[in-house]
Amino acid sequence: MEIAIQTYLEGIKKSCPNVAPEHLSHLAEGLTISELPAKQFYIQAGDLQTRIGYVYSGLIRAFYIDADGNEMTVNFIKEGDYATHYPALKNGTPSKFYFQSIEPSVVVDISYDYLIACCNRSHPLEHYLRLTMEDIFAAHLSRIEGFLFDNAEKRYLDFIKDKPALFNRISLSDLSSYLGIERQSLTRIRKKLLDK
Repeated sequence: MEIAIQTYLEGIKKSCPNVAPEHLSHLAEGLTISELPAKQFYIQAGDLQTRIGYVYSGLIRAFYIDADGNEMTVNFIKEGDYATHYPALKNGTPSKFYFQSIEPSVVVDISYDYLIACCNRSHPLEHYLRLTMEDIFAAHLSRIEGFLFDNAEKRYLDFIKDKPALFNRISLSDLSSYLGIERQSLTRIRKKLLDK
């Protein structure tokens, strides 16, 4: 799985071309690989998360279980994205979410403490981490705004536009949960749009 680590490091270098080779080499020393078959948990709710996972291949779903026992999808983490509940990771508190592979997945892992130590040694790595966290925050904020200001049809259309590669990789049940609508309503929306 050396190619997964190499791809991860090349992505950092592309985002931050000023990172010194020795700092990337030091970062590489702290990387490991997790290979997840479909339906395996990467993180479980209630666990202390100590690592950040960069999804090299596959697809992971983040969800929580509501008071009625329903799985409520909050995110899909595809190739090139990070699987983490960052507030829990940063604060050392238990994760509120489950992260489970939908497809067989390969994840590049790095301990949060090791990453922070690497960032303290390298301003470009610190810059990379900050940009990554800003992107994650912006995506979460956009999702919240969608629930506040958009109707179900608009949320569905935005999902198709923003995440076209995911559409055929996830179930209708997971998608309806993610969009915050009943599966029957999603079916009606899709039929209405196809009939136009």
